[in-house]
This record gives sequence, C-alpha cells and structure tokens, in this order.
Amino acid sequence: MAAEPQRKSDLAFRTIGELAGDLGVPQHILRYWETRFPQLKPLQRAGNRRYYRPDDVALARRIHRLLNEEGYTIRGVQQLLRRGGGAAAEAGNGAAREAAAAAPMTDAAPTPANQHPPFPAEALRAIRKLLADALAEES
Repeated sequence: MAAEPQRKSDLAFRTIGELAGDLGVPQHILRYWETRFPQLKPLQRAGNRRYYRPDDVALARRIHRLLNEEGYTIRGVQQLLRRGGGAAAEAGNGAAREAAAAAPMTDAAPTPANQHPPFPAEALRAIRKLLADALAEES
C-alpha cells in the first residue's frame, strides 16, 4: 500500500503547482487571476517562482468558489472583492464570509445600463426552470 503524502500546514506557503492542484485548476488560470485581481499577489522569488501565503490561498479559494460554484463572472468577482475587502473577508468567520459573498448588489453604486450584476448559478437555474414551465404551459 502506498503511503499517503504529507499534507502541508495551513500556515505554510504554497507553490503555484500545489495551489493549482488543491483547486483543481491549471497553473495558467492562477497566473491569469493575478492579472485580474490585484488583491492576489503571491511572493515571487528568483526566476519568478511564486509562493502563495495563507491569505493568498484563502483569496484564491474564494475566487474559485465564486467563479466556479456560485456562477459569478470575472467582473462580478472584481466588484465583490472591491466592496468586500478581498482576503480580509475570507479570513473572518464563516457566517460573516457567506453574508459578504451573498450581499445584494443594491447597496453598491448604480450599475451602468450595459452591465448586469452577477447571478449565482442556482438563481439562473431557477429562472431557467420558470421559463421552461411557462413555455410548456403555452404548448
């Protein structure tokens, strides 16, 4: 039986390969996120080798969750992080963190007509079901 690899402490720095593996995304996605989310700033050593601090790891996990589980767009996550404070909101307790992530967009500045606030995936699924039911009633 093969021995299970040792897990790093939550306080340890992670390389881009380790964080990419933890999140299940390719490394280039993390590098792309660094260009889109200025809050995500890993340490860079010789040869541009990236080391993600615990706060960076928490922020990357939050970005991943918002994009891939809750259905936000890049622009929506950018707005959310600007309003919510990025890694600081992630470091808080779970209830506060979820409340910040689920806060309605109504208290933000008015959204320009050509931009729409992000919708969580579950809300979009509910809308799709309502539309499908309405179309089925017409038939």
